[in-house]
Amino acid sequence: MTEQGVGASLLRKEDDRLLRGRGQFVGDIRLAGMKDVAFVRSPLAHAKVGEIRIPDSCRGQVFTAADLEGVKPIVAVSGLAGFKVSEQPILAFEKVRQVGELIAMCVGDTRAKAEDVAACVEVDLDELPAVHDMIKAREAASALVHEHWGDNVFLETFVDVGIEAAFDAPIKVSREISTARQSMAPMEGRGTVAYWDSRMEQLVLYTGSQMPHIVRTGLAECLGLDHAQIRIISPDVGGGFGYKGILLPEDVCLGWLAMRCGHPLRWIEDRREHLTAGANCREHHYRITAYADRDGKLRGIDCEATVDSGAYSSYPFSACLEAAQVASILPGPYDFPAYRCRTWSVATNKCPILPYRGVARTGVCYALELILDAVAREAGLEPHEVRLKNLVKPEQMPFDNITKKHFDSGDYPEALERALAAMDLKAIRERQKHPEPDGRLIGIGHSIYCEQAAHGTSVYSGWGIPMVPGHEQATARVTPDGGLELRVGVHSHGQSMETTLAQVAHEILGIDIAKIKLVHGDTEYTPYSTGSWGSRCAVMAGGAVATASREIAGLAKRIGAHLLQADPNDVEVAHGKVVGPTGSVTFEEIAHTWYLRPQDLPMSVDPRGLESTIGFKPVRDSGTFSYAAHVALVAVDPEIGDIEILDYVIVEDGGKLINPMVVDGQIYGGLAQGIGTALYEEMNFDASGQPLASTFADYLLPGPTEVPAPRVDHMETLSPYTEFGVKGIGEGGAIAPPAAIGNAVNDALRPYGAELLRSPMTPRRVLEAICAASKEKSAEAEREEAA
Repeated sequence: MTEQGVGASLLRKEDDRLLRGRGQFVGDIRLAGMKDVAFVRSPLAHAKVGEIRIPDSCRGQVFTAADLEGVKPIVAVSGLAGFKVSEQPILAFEKVRQVGELIAMCVGDTRAKAEDVAACVEVDLDELPAVHDMIKAREAASALVHEHWGDNVFLETFVDVGIEAAFDAPIKVSREISTARQSMAPMEGRGTVAYWDSRMEQLVLYTGSQMPHIVRTGLAECLGLDHAQIRIISPDVGGGFGYKGILLPEDVCLGWLAMRCGHPLRWIEDRREHLTAGANCREHHYRITAYADRDGKLRGIDCEATVDSGAYSSYPFSACLEAAQVASILPGPYDFPAYRCRTWSVATNKCPILPYRGVARTGVCYALELILDAVAREAGLEPHEVRLKNLVKPEQMPFDNITKKHFDSGDYPEALERALAAMDLKAIRERQKHPEPDGRLIGIGHSIYCEQAAHGTSVYSGWGIPMVPGHEQATARVTPDGGLELRVGVHSHGQSMETTLAQVAHEILGIDIAKIKLVHGDTEYTPYSTGSWGSRCAVMAGGAVATASREIAGLAKRIGAHLLQADPNDVEVAHGKVVGPTGSVTFEEIAHTWYLRPQDLPMSVDPRGLESTIGFKPVRDSGTFSYAAHVALVAVDPEIGDIEILDYVIVEDGGKLINPMVVDGQIYGGLAQGIGTALYEEMNFDASGQPLASTFADYLLPGPTEVPAPRVDHMETLSPYTEFGVKGIGEGGAIAPPAAIGNAVNDALRPYGAELLRSPMTPRRVLEAICAASKEKSAEAEREEAA
């Protein structure tokens, strides 16, 4: 490692502009003649659409589905057997299936004027019964979201690996566990600016997207355009988290109108639109049973899992992404012999579900880790003893688990033991023996997870969705002054790629990172990519940059050797120079020769010069497996139900860390989101499908006083399949906190015999659990007395 290379904790290059307010987001784009768009959105969750009345004064400013002739609906399919296809209309015309669904597009000189136009539009809606409960939605008597299906199930999956062999286990523990629907809540909402470039005959969209190339592909399908006729520019993006990973009907609307109106258009999502009409995530329900021996050794896991997928299948991930993943990832980092899991992706009259940071893993970790604590209580063991009994061991690596997930490397027991040692479990157990001065109850909880990242072609081709990752490409180009330009198709929206990918290139070429520029977020200039999702950028784009940089090093060596009058086999690239037996030449000198003094080069010079575009895949296509152990210490007030996080320890393993400081930032941000999932965030709906949180007064987010500074310890077990041994780490911080905090709360409530099995764990739910446990104790005492 050099001072700027892989492993160095460098300050972020992008912070200079972002902290000075010099970034450029979609809302900062100002184009001549630009007008604003507002939408008429459905106030009902389920209704037939009748007449749409537009005042004569607004003609030419309002557009409905009848105007969008030739525009195709958004369709995200899956190749999994039994998947039912939904078509999401760009503007609703026959019926609406969620609150906030687009009905009409309205244009004004300002957003306020566009909203005034929208307010003048009248829509006749004939309300239908709403499907709001995903469990009841599977019943035969339920109303139907898509009538031609005959039911409300996008997809049902089933896995059975000899579960019957576990049925005679001495310990059988069952629980019903659920997680609330959430909103992603990035700092910057969605937004689109669109115009038609008549000179290039090209539709140009500025949109805050994690995957610009995929948006272009989807937009081309909907509008019937060639890819070359569409340019997607994704500038600075204020957080993505999966929310900015899909094609929007708003994108299609603005693109269609921009091709016809002769002026640019802009739509910027407001927070009410985000909360009530945008996509949600993480509404899971589990009926889960664990079978174990008295020593805590697992015999098997049996689970039925339901995921609320909302009204439509979002492009490109599809509606089955969460539930179908549950079946394959539920075993987590544990080794046991029997397993069964049935899942349902259920359609309801709610906005579509998206793969929020951590995707299905947060809910799966919550369910699995809570049931393991229940096993420990039944067996009379410490929770960590059960985990250590069942975790995959380092000597088993690489390891294929019961669902054929291929773990590349790691030491899971070491991570857990380090985390518990840092928290001092023995001292906490001693503390719990004595009442706290303020009457609160102390609890410790932990969880451990594994995260499959950088999913390969083989993983996603089986899903049959419109997006399958292949070779991730990068372009490296030495500039005439000896700098380096990197072009990548992934997008950085908080991952610090302008810094970390420069560090990767510096590690190989030695060029000062101040002279390395990253170009991304523009389909005109970057290689095709499925974008930023699934903790894939460091592995895939990092690998591509490393491969392209090595290619550049080879090209530079040939030119440098000629200038040094040396054999190419006798020179090497180091510290931004080509170094030979008798001297060295800098990249600046080499570039100056190639670009400006070609007469000094022989005829046999490599015509590729100092530029390379090349792709990368890991040696094995099964992805990488990062992991972490989280331990939380909480105080619970049994009088008012308040929960305070007193201490938090994380021991993570992301393989080789390109920039440890950046990884810390990713972990801190993920922890904040995980705490929100555990304690605060909940998007409720009433029986008519109305969202009950439309502002941040109703939808609670954790703030600085609710998020403690965690103590983070890094382990590094290198992946044998990737450049430098890196693993994906971007989502991990958000996966484990709900389970660790939930187990800590249940540990604190042991004196009451209370247990919480639903997130978020609000004060009201704490008090309800205490009350329910008290009633159960009283009823049990009465039964014993009667006997």
